[in-house]
Amino acid sequence: MSDHRVAPAGGASPGGTPSASAPAPALASAPVSVPAPVPAHEPPYYAVVFTSVRTEGDNGYGGTAERMEELVKEIPGFLGVDMARTPGGLGITVSYFRDLDAIEEWRSHLEHRAAQQYGRAHWYESYSLHVTKVERSHSFERARERD
Repeated sequence: MSDHRVAPAGGASPGGTPSASAPAPALASAPVSVPAPVPAHEPPYYAVVFTSVRTEGDNGYGGTAERMEELVKEIPGFLGVDMARTPGGLGITVSYFRDLDAIEEWRSHLEHRAAQQYGRAHWYESYSLHVTKVERSHSFERARERD
């Protein structure tokens, strides 16, 4: 799980910033993806909040998480996802869906079901899942200065 949002249009996760003594990367002029929350949508819609504590080691988690990010974008009604992990290991993923049918389609997706089962056996010490209806929503983004 990475500390960035994934919306249907997608975007790469931000890379690390090189130190002053490190050479600049070959693609230094390439656009950098800046983490940002999923923007507000017109209510009502739903948020699925998945909070977890991981086991030690990757155990294939990273590749599967990337695959799940790809798959969920194909679900009609998927609006985006915010993810964060604390240094202490608590992970929070909030996935946004237009309706309960979209959530059910994602919940019952065969590849997602297999990942859930494997996760309970290998990746998670504990987790909780909450589904909530969003009744009010707004967002803010600071205006950026032009170069």
